[in-house]
Amino acid sequence: MYIVVVISVVGGIGLGWGLVTLFVRVKAKSLLNIAREKLSRAEEEIRNKKREAEGEISRGRRELELEKKEELHKLRTSFEKETKEKSNELHKLSKRLMVREESLERQVVEIEKGKEKLTAEKQKLEKEKKEIKALGVKQKEELERIAEMSTTEAKKELLESVKKEAEEEAAQIIQKVEREAKEVIQKVEQEAKETADQKAREIVATAIQRCAVDEVTDATVTTLSLPDDEMKGRVIGKEGRNIKAFEALTGVDLIVNDAPETVTISCFDPLRRKIAEMSLKRLIADGRIQPARIEETVEKAKEDVQRIVHQEGQRAAFDLGISDFHSELIDLLGRLKFRTSYGQNVLQHSKEVANIAGIMASEIGTDSKMAKRAGLLHDIGKAVSQESNGSHAIDGAEIAKRCGESSEIVHAIAAHHEDEPIDTVLASLIQAADAVSAARPGARREVLEKYLKRLEQMEGIACSFRGVSKAYAVQAGRELRVMVIPKEIDDWEAEALAREIAQKIEEEKELKYPGQIKITIIRELRFIDYAKHK
Repeated sequence: MYIVVVISVVGGIGLGWGLVTLFVRVKAKSLLNIAREKLSRAEEEIRNKKREAEGEISRGRRELELEKKEELHKLRTSFEKETKEKSNELHKLSKRLMVREESLERQVVEIEKGKEKLTAEKQKLEKEKKEIKALGVKQKEELERIAEMSTTEAKKELLESVKKEAEEEAAQIIQKVEREAKEVIQKVEQEAKETADQKAREIVATAIQRCAVDEVTDATVTTLSLPDDEMKGRVIGKEGRNIKAFEALTGVDLIVNDAPETVTISCFDPLRRKIAEMSLKRLIADGRIQPARIEETVEKAKEDVQRIVHQEGQRAAFDLGISDFHSELIDLLGRLKFRTSYGQNVLQHSKEVANIAGIMASEIGTDSKMAKRAGLLHDIGKAVSQESNGSHAIDGAEIAKRCGESSEIVHAIAAHHEDEPIDTVLASLIQAADAVSAARPGARREVLEKYLKRLEQMEGIACSFRGVSKAYAVQAGRELRVMVIPKEIDDWEAEALAREIAQKIEEEKELKYPGQIKITIIRELRFIDYAKHK
């Protein structure tokens, strides 16, 4: 009886296993079709979602595994249910075992056949599993090919995406902290500014008190005394030829009026006025006044003035205790002695700015020597600004840089009129000292500065024409004397040139002048030869 029960159980198990095998095979084919459909959908999605390829693959795998687990769970439950039912049936069959003994052999044969069939189905299932595994590998390779990236690359891209998100979150946190810090800093700065304003007023007041200088405005005329009225006639010369030659060579206006034993040199350019003064003094002392002698004396005076320029530059540096200036800077400083700005002597103004900046630097605990150096050089560009169309601050910065000055000095020069944003304490000191020097009562005369700029502009217009060698604005800007090169401009062209210059001045909208301006073209031919003793 037990044998019959065992055989029945084994037969039920074999039958169940056969059903399971058949179901698995059918399900595997069904799953294969599902996988193929998902592959087709994945191919379309991968074209637009390359970065999500690895996630889709992983999600597909997880879904496939979950589906397999669910199906296996269902099969297991169904198997357990069927087994239980079979057990009940076996229990019933045991009662009828005696009736079915005659069919036992036949059932044993059927069981053997079922075993063989089960083995064959098992082998077939193993083969299908290998095919499914190979198909999965092929599917992965196909997905990688379509996505144009390997699994490692997909992971790397995913990591980079996560990293980017983390960086963005970190940036948001940093911005929030910066905003909070900025609010705190603004509050502290407001409190510090209230204290600093009071301290700054005290420092500026101290600097002004310790650096009181005389008024430095310059005039535009120089008066010379003559030994007697006879010398006045020599200065004028026959038919005025001496005075004409003198004015043409020096570019000044020589005024010989009814005042006894005096002659006045009028010119807006202090350098030309100084050359004319030295030349006239020497001619008066020598007594020989004629055009050739005048030309010789003027040339010598120009050389002497150049030496004076160098000496003035050295004296300015020595007065401030600075001894390592480049020779070009020394010469340019000396030229500032003969340059005015709004009627204020530029060299004197530069020395004043240097002293004020040095005092303020000492009060706030910074380098006073560097502040003096920057203050003395801050207007160095004005020595060449008449020859350049740019800002004197930028010109000065380029000169200082070329002469080996430090970057802080260069920046302070360039920024003292805010041509560049102020980035250093030194630049702020120079700007403040420049404003203090210029704001002193009587230091500057704006009307005079406009007058000088008008004369410079008139001379520039004339010099812009071909063949012009020199141009001088005289008679307080009412006359423009233009000297031309004889080989380039003939008499007919000189007449046309006068009309063209006059027309150009009339067309210049920014050049405002009262009345009219006389344009005088001077074309002089001089032939020299020498007789040699044989």
